Amino acid sequence: MFRVRVPATTANLGPGFDSLGLAFKLYSYFTFKKSDKPLIITGCEEKYQNENNLVYYSFKKTFEYMNLPLMNVEINIESSVPVCRGLGSSATCIVGGVIGASILSGKNLPMEEIFKICNSIEGHPDNIAPALFGGLTVSLVENNIPYTVKYNISKDLNFYVFIPEFELSTEKARNVLPKEISFKDGIYNISRTGVLLKALELGDEKLIKISLSDKLHQQYRLPLIDESSEIIKICNSNNVLGTVISGAGPTLLGITKNSNLINEIFSQVKLLNNNWKIKKLDVDFSGTIIEYL
Repeated sequence: MFRVRVPATTANLGPGFDSLGLAFKLYSYFTFKKSDKPLIITGCEEKYQNENNLVYYSFKKTFEYMNLPLMNVEINIESSVPVCRGLGSSATCIVGGVIGASILSGKNLPMEEIFKICNSIEGHPDNIAPALFGGLTVSLVENNIPYTVKYNISKDLNFYVFIPEFELSTEKARNVLPKEISFKDGIYNISRTGVLLKALELGDEKLIKISLSDKLHQQYRLPLIDESSEIIKICNSNNVLGTVISGAGPTLLGITKNSNLINEIFSQVKLLNNNWKIKKLDVDFSGTIIEYL
């Protein structure tokens, strides 16, 4: 029996649409063991305890990839990562299921192969890469093969997530995006993404503030997130360097050097209607960890 620990992630970080990702110390745990029955799932809501569970779906897909007969399995899920909130819950499930199949089958696939399988299920590597490898990652896909590199990040920076009580599906958030963008907007985002990576490494407040802006997705998605403008106003008035959508939302991510932000803005956020929860999350540099029990 073994357990797979996968960190939550945030994707995009403003201008880095579908390419930048960052892992946090907020985890999903997936325990796997062989079973006498075809499938047993425990630990999650009853509506997820079936063959449609994304962990199990990824488990099956990996056996198909390895060209092996599917094994009976018992999966226990313990997750602190909220579902459909833009913190990589789907990526944690996919990574958990793929690694679970790799180990339980005895194949113990290399990490680059696991990355490839995960990406084929998720469809893009922005959350998968930091979930697997930890830290700040930039990823691309070439000929259906994902590649990623890691960047350093300043220890002076603090990351806060603002999580509302409502969900927002990735599909809905993608459907509002334009089918084409202007050449000018493409240059705008490319230049800011390059500067943002160095600014995060240096902890350069001025450059972070400038380079977090985006013209590809946030202006279309923010109207889907009720009270997002209020959260941004509160953050701006408290010297947060930038507030961006975490992944597809509805969670918002604030970056600042202020380590006491929650205490300073809690009373303002509490007045809003959507029961926003504020969490200060530390960066996870380890990525996915496998524990044998």
